[in-house]
Amino acid sequence: MCKKPFYITTPIYYPSGNPHIGHCYTTVACDSIARYKRMQGYDVMFLTGTDEHGLKIEQKAAEKGVTPKEYVDEIVETFKKLWKYMNIDYDRFIRTTDDYHVETVQKIFKELYDKGYIYKGEYAGKYCTPCESFWTESQLDENGCCPECGRPVVEAKEEAYFLKMSPFAEKIEKLLTETDFLQPKTRAVELVNNFIKPGLEDLCVSRTTFKWGIPVTFDEGHVVYVWIDALSNYISALGYLNDQFSDFDKFWPADTHMVAKDIMRFHAIIWPAMLMALELPLPEHLAVHGWITFNGQKMSKSLGNVVDPFVLGERYGCDAIRYHILREMALGADSSFSNEIMINRINSDLANGFGNLVSRTVAMADKYFGGTLSAEREADELDNDLRSVVLNAVAEVDKAMNETKIKTALEELFKAVDRANKYIDETTPWVLGKDESKKARLASVLYNLLETIRIVSTLLSPFMPATMPEVWEQIGLSAADATYENACRFDVLPLNVTVKKGRVLFPRIDAEKEIEELNELIRKQSEEAQAKLTAAEKGNAPAEKIELAPEITIDDFMKIEIRAAKVVSCEKVKKSDKLLCLQLDDGMGGRQVVSGIAQYYEPEDLIGKKVQLIANLKPVKLRGVDSFGMICAADTPDGVKVIFLDDSVPVGSKIR
Repeated sequence: MCKKPFYITTPIYYPSGNPHIGHCYTTVACDSIARYKRMQGYDVMFLTGTDEHGLKIEQKAAEKGVTPKEYVDEIVETFKKLWKYMNIDYDRFIRTTDDYHVETVQKIFKELYDKGYIYKGEYAGKYCTPCESFWTESQLDENGCCPECGRPVVEAKEEAYFLKMSPFAEKIEKLLTETDFLQPKTRAVELVNNFIKPGLEDLCVSRTTFKWGIPVTFDEGHVVYVWIDALSNYISALGYLNDQFSDFDKFWPADTHMVAKDIMRFHAIIWPAMLMALELPLPEHLAVHGWITFNGQKMSKSLGNVVDPFVLGERYGCDAIRYHILREMALGADSSFSNEIMINRINSDLANGFGNLVSRTVAMADKYFGGTLSAEREADELDNDLRSVVLNAVAEVDKAMNETKIKTALEELFKAVDRANKYIDETTPWVLGKDESKKARLASVLYNLLETIRIVSTLLSPFMPATMPEVWEQIGLSAADATYENACRFDVLPLNVTVKKGRVLFPRIDAEKEIEELNELIRKQSEEAQAKLTAAEKGNAPAEKIELAPEITIDDFMKIEIRAAKVVSCEKVKKSDKLLCLQLDDGMGGRQVVSGIAQYYEPEDLIGKKVQLIANLKPVKLRGVDSFGMICAADTPDGVKVIFLDDSVPVGSKIR
């Protein structure tokens, strides 16, 4: 029997280039949640898609000599190919160029205008083309660049329509601080302090300087600006104000929107304001995750550190890649991707852990019973302990999935895997197999292991849907019996179950050799990507000539005292969206430093990291906060990057 409807969405992806492994997390995570809910009996709607309008698309299409629609059509097919390859089982795929979506957006825009929430004015300020975002002077970073991506902004002045935001400020603040709408809730403080407390500024919602967008029906020359267009997809895809679908009353409000932290503000502030203005219910939850970083940096085509998921999938299988990215990402935090981390995770959890459990158990059943267990049984207290651990894992997985904590869910399942492998060592089936009088006990041991594998593999199937059916075939389980209800109890397999030896599910990888080969592949891939980048793709401007500051002598340089320091704690500076306040262990009693890197790092991303400290800089006050030094960072095409030190460098060490 189906339970209540369940609606989960990814953000719609901006098709500015080929997808990489960094794009995969949100969609794989939502797919896993959707599969889990379906397994539990929910009537699920899983939505994903592409956001295809805007100046950047118009410019890129012109560079290639094609229409904007032709440009996005090609990239959308690449996204769909990747989702198919990654076993993404979405229910609906929306494109913002779909006729029904255009109809909905135009009607929403007109309704908000008629209600007095949208008004005509003039925009004059800073505009970032890659992010398609307007910024005030105070919102720019310390270099006068876009606070989101760090790229240069341009002066913009044009007639535009604006959405009133201030009427909703109090309600949105309560939504963020007094409910469990935002997950993790710790994100609420920065949103309230940085955007609501200073006063919500009205939002520019139309443009006249480009044509590739949804026309405003009542004012020729205006096109709907990105966020009213993009955010409306969550309801247009259900048939709101269009006749394409009729699912709105069934599935709205959404149970979960899942987004990365860089678009959290739009989903946590602008989207609720739009819904309040339309007098529609708000989504139940907004789950915000971090970025997949590559060796400490956000994945970026301009940095040449993107990782091709097709390449990884060909080498290890898409299930191993799905497992790795889901297992590494804690809700709300960044996840560091490296070849070493990935291969070690595959070896430890999948090859040595779960895969080894399956192959050992099936091999022993085949060796000692010819593949079919005898029906005789002899119980032991160890059996009860194993069963207790496994059933407790089921309950913990349910709890974690309800809170969109996928990493936690997988950790709980692998506690059961670890316990089962320990159970093998405790019961020594290879010893029992040598004694005919112990056959009943041996049958009990192997049956308990097969039942553990059945339960764990059933609950793993939403995360690794391609491999688990192979497990079921090996342990003698029909796919029809791999149900959630059966995963909540033991003694489902027949006592005389017949196993079938199969391939090694997760072969152990020669880590040293594989890392070397993979690094070389990624290096070549990055070089090819860099070679294809045009000046427009790097920021619509040729590379600037580097001009050095006036020369200094060695004596001048020796006046600068650079020391190694460790970040002990970190928090945002009140009333500033640029500054972080860091407490450092500098080996000299500690000190406080204020740094303008809040647009590039979350406080929790820095805690525990070692940095280079300019230790003898004259103290200053920044936004009323004392700063006793400066940390070293680099300006890159993707923004400011702190220069971290190896953890082996002691705090207080002099850097020269």
